[in-house]
Amino acid sequence: MESLILEATSMTPSISFNAEEGRLEMKGRSIPENSLEFYQPVFEWLDKYVESPQDKTVVHIQFDYFNTSSSKCILDVLKRIDKIDQKGLDVLVKWYYDESDEDMMEAGEDYEDLLDAPFEFVALEEE
Repeated sequence: MESLILEATSMTPSISFNAEEGRLEMKGRSIPENSLEFYQPVFEWLDKYVESPQDKTVVHIQFDYFNTSSSKCILDVLKRIDKIDQKGLDVLVKWYYDESDEDMMEAGEDYEDLLDAPFEFVALEEE
């Protein structure tokens, strides 16, 4: 399965999904004009990956900011990843946030409450 690589822009996060390694990364800012349009290829890739995932999948999520429409799409991404956990395979969502950004930490906690997949929260020190 091909990897999915989307470069970051000022409006969209970088997406780096590597099926062979089971390493999925989303990083940056998510405020696209049309969130569904931006995330559609991500959904399609994940739907294929969920059919035959690696034994261990680690998801790295590090957003600086995301808007309301992106939050729904992020939940849809995580729901797809949750299907891997429901198959009994090893899944970990690593949620990175700036140590001074309580809102981003709480957003991760809110997602964790909605899903079965385990989360690990990683506070990043300010530079």
